Amino acid sequence: MPSANPGTENAPRRKLRKAGAATLSETELLAVLLQRGHDAGPAMDLSDRLITRFGGLRRLLHTEHSFLAAEPGLGDVRLCILKAIPELARRYYEQSLPIGHAIRSPADTEAFLMARLRDLPHELFCCLYLDNRHRVLAFEELFRGTIDGTSVYPREVVKQALKVNAAAIILAHNHPSGIAEPSQADERITRRVKSALELLDIRLLDHLVIGDGTCTSLASRGLI
Repeated sequence: MPSANPGTENAPRRKLRKAGAATLSETELLAVLLQRGHDAGPAMDLSDRLITRFGGLRRLLHTEHSFLAAEPGLGDVRLCILKAIPELARRYYEQSLPIGHAIRSPADTEAFLMARLRDLPHELFCCLYLDNRHRVLAFEELFRGTIDGTSVYPREVVKQALKVNAAAIILAHNHPSGIAEPSQADERITRRVKSALELLDIRLLDHLVIGDGTCTSLASRGLI
């Protein structure tokens, strides 16, 4: 296949240098990353085709390796780039709540939890342990389940809280369905955990339910 016009292929990079990454479309951003590697076609054309084919950038980046490997123009280098992008983003947002630092805003907490939980195919129940100044002591993934739910044991939450000497806790779990509406079971486990923590004078600040791009706070619903 004839090589792409260098001027056309380098246009996204020139635009990025001149006006900043925020001015680039999803196709242009992806093309910047895919310009090196396999030479089967222009990166801009490949990026546009992949995003259209898989229904958007996010769906593309979470497509199974075997499906991506069947796509023309995706050699090993480009496949590795596509698989590295979500993990790099996850680690970037993890650093919004570094251990030992105080939570700056609810938005930081939500961004952190979204990065950790949003795209999982199973439910994961987590706890963010804080000291009395709301500095992060630890983040623990306590219970893993299936798409139908998970079993949560308050004693394990309490055990970890005592281990790190936590003064406050934020609970979080994801809904693989993408719907961040708390269920009756979510409300029940929140009450059970809160009751167990109160015996030890540990505050439950919130329980966040992570969906597909949305986050629901049980505290804001008056359920804590």
